[in-house]
Amino acid sequence: MILVYGLGRSGLGVLRFLKKRGLPARFYDDQPREEEVVQATALGFAPDFELQGVYREVVAAPGVPLAHPNLEALRERGALVLGEAELAFRFSSTPIIGITGTAGKTTATLFTAHLLRGQGVRALEGGNVDPPLVSVVDEAEVAVAELSSFQLERIHAFRPRVAVLLNLGVDHLDRHGSLEAYHAAKLNLLKNLTPEDALVYNEQDPKVREAALLSPARRHPFTPGESPKETNLRAALEATRAYLDFLGRPLDEAALRESLQTLPEPPHRFQAFAKKGSVVFIDDSIATRTASVAAALKAAPAPIAWILGGEDKGADLEALRPLLPRVRVVLAIGRDGPRMAEALGGGVEVVAIPEREGREAMRQAVVEALKRLEEGSVLLAPLAASFDQFRNYRDRAQAFREAVFALGGEPWTPSTS
Repeated sequence: MILVYGLGRSGLGVLRFLKKRGLPARFYDDQPREEEVVQATALGFAPDFELQGVYREVVAAPGVPLAHPNLEALRERGALVLGEAELAFRFSSTPIIGITGTAGKTTATLFTAHLLRGQGVRALEGGNVDPPLVSVVDEAEVAVAELSSFQLERIHAFRPRVAVLLNLGVDHLDRHGSLEAYHAAKLNLLKNLTPEDALVYNEQDPKVREAALLSPARRHPFTPGESPKETNLRAALEATRAYLDFLGRPLDEAALRESLQTLPEPPHRFQAFAKKGSVVFIDDSIATRTASVAAALKAAPAPIAWILGGEDKGADLEALRPLLPRVRVVLAIGRDGPRMAEALGGGVEVVAIPEREGREAMRQAVVEALKRLEEGSVLLAPLAASFDQFRNYRDRAQAFREAVFALGGEPWTPSTS
């Protein structure tokens, strides 16, 4: 018997995957949402909210820490804890391209799938990017999987045919406990590679290069471009070439030129989506690392009302202090937002939003922003994880957009100004 621990998009995707294969399972969630429980039971699965069953395997959603007491107890009773990437690998014969890195993995994943489709390969993306990997793996000729450290820390035999390692920086220290543990989770992507597999890697990242040189896989290095987009495109091109090599096919240069004209734009990455008077609203919900937030603060029109906060992942605040003169007010949400805002210093006004419910907190943040701005921008660049108040960064972005439109914002992009 399998236990699916955690519903949401990942857990429900896992249950659908198991149902298709006729595999018995039960489900559990620490904070079950009624609508998700209804969906799970409609699929024919029963809950085990007391965790009384005996389970051979537990498929834990990436938002559930491996050190969670319930997972520890289940392991002590003999269960193997794994994630959806491991499940997809075990029960599907579809080859997988696995992509990870501290920054850029969503864009590189979308670009790789797009370029492969342009080459006539039925490639579908999933994993950390919507939809779950288990939701696409059966429909694809090759599945292109964005893999977070949370997903990679719970793999065992998982082996992608092409592994893509973009970079190793600082992130999720709150979850992994140390930089070494975080990097070790990322490097799990490489642990089962063989000489029959390919490894695409950033040869200018010393930690990445060191790990790549120890791998038996065929090495496909790339050099970073001048911008994040160019870097991710170079990685995607190399991954595309590597997979076509497995198929014994050359790259169709004419098709590639066409694909480059229609590259997808990942959502929630510094998107100006609405305007009210002379105030622009910018959704950068994915910006949870210092470098990403710094780039957003440099690019957003000043003065800025900056929505900050959530679960602190160990952010380095020092690099952001020189940018504070562009900020009119910091609107601190979530568990750690007020503490992070105060630690910034710099004499900027801080408004702490004590509301715990995520959507109401976001609405209050937008209200406070509009009280203080007649021009400039309201920027959601949270520098923190979303799980204290939202399902994920997409849910956080949706809450921001809902609040903006409810308070009089009108749809807008720079091209329509």
